[in-house]
Amino acid sequence: MEQMINRITMNPEICHGKPTIRGLRYPVENMLELLASGMTIEELLEDYPDLERDDFLACLAYASKL
Repeated sequence: MEQMINRITMNPEICHGKPTIRGLRYPVENMLELLASGMTIEELLEDYPDLERDDFLACLAYASKL
């Protein structure tokens, strides 16, 4: 799980320091909201082709640690 969470980064220069996926401008909060709304990881992968399945799993792992 720790390897997964390493995909989550915080940089004050990106998205005001909010947790993002791999330093990209994809806030963890937004991805979790999409998952909570009922979207599947497969649907999200279609909408965000530059992200990987492990990125979404990392978001879930990060949220579980909070």
